Amino acid sequence: MTDVLAPFAQALVAGDITVVDLTQILSEDTPLLVLPEPFGQTAAFSREEISRYDERGVAWHWNNFTVGEHTGTHFDAPVHWVSGKDLADNTVDLVPAQKLIAPAVVLDFSAECAADADFLLKADHIKAWEAVHGAIPSGAWVLFRTDWSKRQVDDYTNRREDGAHTPGPDACAIRYIVEERDVLGFGVETIGTDAGQAHMLDPMYPAHTLLHGAGKYGLQCLENLDKLPATGAVVIAAPLKILGGSGSPLRVLALVSE
Repeated sequence: MTDVLAPFAQALVAGDITVVDLTQILSEDTPLLVLPEPFGQTAAFSREEISRYDERGVAWHWNNFTVGEHTGTHFDAPVHWVSGKDLADNTVDLVPAQKLIAPAVVLDFSAECAADADFLLKADHIKAWEAVHGAIPSGAWVLFRTDWSKRQVDDYTNRREDGAHTPGPDACAIRYIVEERDVLGFGVETIGTDAGQAHMLDPMYPAHTLLHGAGKYGLQCLENLDKLPATGAVVIAAPLKILGGSGSPLRVLALVSE
């Protein structure tokens, strides 16, 4: 059997493979998804110092921290949505390890999103992208580049009186990548895989409803998608192994060959 790992490791050491961090910093300033009342809210990131080289612990520094499963750069498992609640292996602890490393394609619609905060990615947009870059491979992450991660914290959720205004996919786009391309999941730079006004779509919240109903995954709050090629990157996205977890903050890394 051919040893494929040795040359891969050598390429990493030699710098022929670049590791791009797609993860936003998790802190007390991390923006949160806010749901309308009377729904429950996710917890903001917070921490409490246990000791810092003092009488509480003379040689060590550590903290306790609290964070919601869906705060900051995070992973959505199928059980997160009602459409995926009855599927097998639908929680973060049961995601097969083989699926934690996968190829990725990057759909760049950042210009369209700069012109329209409510831009909806449609199946025709994806087909036009494929006409240039080739068909999206089965089992790949589809990463939707909007450059939304470049916004200031106070403008990130873009909330107005009628709710958030952020880009996302429509139902036809999700059906296309799920049914025609059998992707692993869908990743975005915004705070959720759905558009800010996705409650107005049919079905409501199509990314959550259709992706998780099909056993697919979501990645939110990514950054540095502008540093990835349209095709050819490999993404490592391993959520914490929380028993029965619906999601998890995580560090998402992309491998890019020079």
